Amino acid sequence: MDVKIRNESSRDIELIHRVIELAFREAPYTDHTEQFIVRALRRAGALFLSQVAELDGEILGNLAISPVNISDDSTSWYGLGPISVLPAHQGEGVGSKLVEKALADLKEQGAAGCVVLGDPNYYGRFGFKVVEGLVLPGVPAEYFQALSFNRNFPQGEVAYHEAFSTQG
Repeated sequence: MDVKIRNESSRDIELIHRVIELAFREAPYTDHTEQFIVRALRRAGALFLSQVAELDGEILGNLAISPVNISDDSTSWYGLGPISVLPAHQGEGVGSKLVEKALADLKEQGAAGCVVLGDPNYYGRFGFKVVEGLVLPGVPAEYFQALSFNRNFPQGEVAYHEAFSTQG
């Protein structure tokens, strides 16, 4: 499958919203607000990176990256997510291509690192790992992971943008 990864354009916004909604519709561990989070990040100017996976003109997936705050005042750290792939294309490597491209772009743009809340078996493939002393309050430690582009990891509590608390 020759999936193209590119930055979102203004004409993609409603399609991205629909892809995210469909991708999480049957997901068991979600409050189903991911599409609203991405919209709120975009409106707040906090969507650092939004990329789509496209095949033959159809958007199959989306990945969002936004800045995070860390209590030790570390800078240039970002949060990956949400990442969404249409149900019919899950398990085909679309999500992996999105993650690989986004991480390469983050590194190229001088980011210090990236954090993610998700399955350690999945994100571990990209180099994410649990870092002692780096926490996202209220979540199980084994699901919050980080990837450093310079081998230095911050220590403290991580806070995502307020858009992550949006309900619709």
